Amino acid sequence: MYDARDEHTSSVLLDGRVLVVGGSNRGVTIDSAELYDPTTELWTRTANMTDKRYGHTASVLKDGKVLVTGGFNGDTYLNSTELYDPETETWTITSSMNDARNFHAASVLSNGKVLVTGGYGGIEVLSTSELYDPSTDLWTISGRMNDARDGHSSSVLADGDVLVIGGYDGKTTVNTAELYSPNTEKWINTRSMHFARQYHSTSILINGKILVAAGYRGKTAELYDLSTDTWVITGNMNDERNFHQAMMLTNGQVLVTGGYNNTATVDTAELYDPSTDIWSNAGRMNKRRSFHGASLLKNGKVLVNGGSDGNSALVTAELYDPS
Repeated sequence: MYDARDEHTSSVLLDGRVLVVGGSNRGVTIDSAELYDPTTELWTRTANMTDKRYGHTASVLKDGKVLVTGGFNGDTYLNSTELYDPETETWTITSSMNDARNFHAASVLSNGKVLVTGGYGGIEVLSTSELYDPSTDLWTISGRMNDARDGHSSSVLADGDVLVIGGYDGKTTVNTAELYSPNTEKWINTRSMHFARQYHSTSILINGKILVAAGYRGKTAELYDLSTDTWVITGNMNDERNFHQAMMLTNGQVLVTGGYNNTATVDTAELYDPSTDIWSNAGRMNKRRSFHGASLLKNGKVLVNGGSDGNSALVTAELYDPS
């Protein structure tokens, strides 16, 4: 890449290119963005964001634009949002969120709106959620979660509801889970996970179940089944890790890369096979990475970029080929 960065975002555009945005490098917040083209395997610079930010979210909208929300600019927690247009390679400021938030979560709903949940606002961990409507370019409050949380995850289920799990509530790491219904715009508690976790990963499997893996001080994994509203413990990973990445491959397996094992940043990777419920080693990356980006390319390979090796932000990127 052109810029070393961690705590950035990595998004696959509709044309297959990967947009990498923001992040930090040795305490300096970044506003730059760059594009990776899988056909040429080259990086090119694109326009800088309006705001420097890390710990933000990036969501690819149905029209192909990318909505970037919130984060921290090194001095202030942000409620600002902006849109990237891949056709013109330009950024446009859009309306601001009601709450500044960092390390929040964002999900694109089936109706095209974007649900943003939780995060840290500079004073407290938030329980608020809000919706962005691309057709009106407006944010509206969409109720409160039952638990405040940051470092959590949100997943859009097959029925359109959003499952939000885990995170830190300002006092402790939680095991709670709740469901958001876009039809009613209400939150309801669902069954809690077996283990409290934050900065974990979630993956929607081909069978519709949700695989939740690791998180702070853990290597456990469990599956959520929407049809029965139950959590089932599955096999443990080989390594403890948080601030890692998980990517479901085209063969249905889940690749987990890097992270921090509560002692050091790791270069290990492993695969989860839903058919056997077993984790296996997937080799080692060329660099130790946490807070990195990972994207499933249209050719089936996984692009891993940036992150921290435990000492400094990384400028390198590498490809995993499952074939």
